[in-house]
Amino acid sequence: MSNFLQSVSENVLFVFQFLGIVVVLFVIAAVADKLIQKKNGIKEKSFTTRKIAIVGMFSAIAAILMIFQFSIPFIAPAFYQLDFSEVPALVATFAFGPVAGIFVEFCKILLHLVITGTTTVFVGELANFAVGCSMILPAAIIYEFKKNKKNAILSVAVGTICMTIFGTVFNAVYLLPAFAKLYGMDLNTIIGYGTAINPAIKDLTTFVIIAVAPINLLKGTLVSIITMLIYKPLSPIIKAGNNSRKG
Repeated sequence: MSNFLQSVSENVLFVFQFLGIVVVLFVIAAVADKLIQKKNGIKEKSFTTRKIAIVGMFSAIAAILMIFQFSIPFIAPAFYQLDFSEVPALVATFAFGPVAGIFVEFCKILLHLVITGTTTVFVGELANFAVGCSMILPAAIIYEFKKNKKNAILSVAVGTICMTIFGTVFNAVYLLPAFAKLYGMDLNTIIGYGTAINPAIKDLTTFVIIAVAPINLLKGTLVSIITMLIYKPLSPIIKAGNNSRKG
C-alpha cells in the first residue's frame, strides 16, 4: 500500500489524466445505460444491494485474473501482457449493463494497484482499463438492445474489433509516448524491442500494427470465446430474483 501511495505522489499528473479517462468512460456508460433502459422500458434501480455485491465479487475475480498476466514474446515485447480479467467484466456487462462492466474494470485496477502496486508508472494499468473498456462498451450497447445468442456473438465480435482498433491507435498516439517520457527513454528504443522480435517493425506505425494490434485481437478473441461459453450457465445464478433485465 505504501508503494502504491508513493507512486501516486510521484506521478500526480498522470494519475489525474487516468482519472479523467475513467470519468469520461463512466459518463458514456451511464448515458448508454439510461438510453437502453428507456428503450426496453426498464424502471429498476441501476444498482441494488445484490448487484453491488455481485459486481464486487466479479471485480475481485478480475483482479485475481489480472495477477496472472503473461507475455507472448513472439508477437510483442514482454511489457505487453495478456490476461483474462475482461471475462468477469464482460459477464457483468451482459448481466447488468455497461455501467456494471466499467465498475468491474475500474475496481479491478484499484485492487490490482493496492495488492501489487505498479511497475509501469500507471501506464500499464491505464492501458488495461481503457483498452478493456473499448471492448466492454460497444459489446454492451449491441447486446443490451437485443438479447439473444446471435446478437451476443455479434456484440463480442464488434467489441473485439473496437478493442483492436482503439488499442492500436491509443498506443501510437498516447501510451507509448507517455511510457517513453515517464521512463526517460527514446521512443526509438521501445520500437527497437519490437524490431528484435520482428524485423518488419521499423517505426511506430509498423510497431503498433504488427505487434500491438495482433495481441489485442488475440486477447479479445479469447475473452469472447470464454465469455460465450460460461455466460449462459452462469446467467440464472447471477440474475436470480431479478426478472426486469432479462438475457
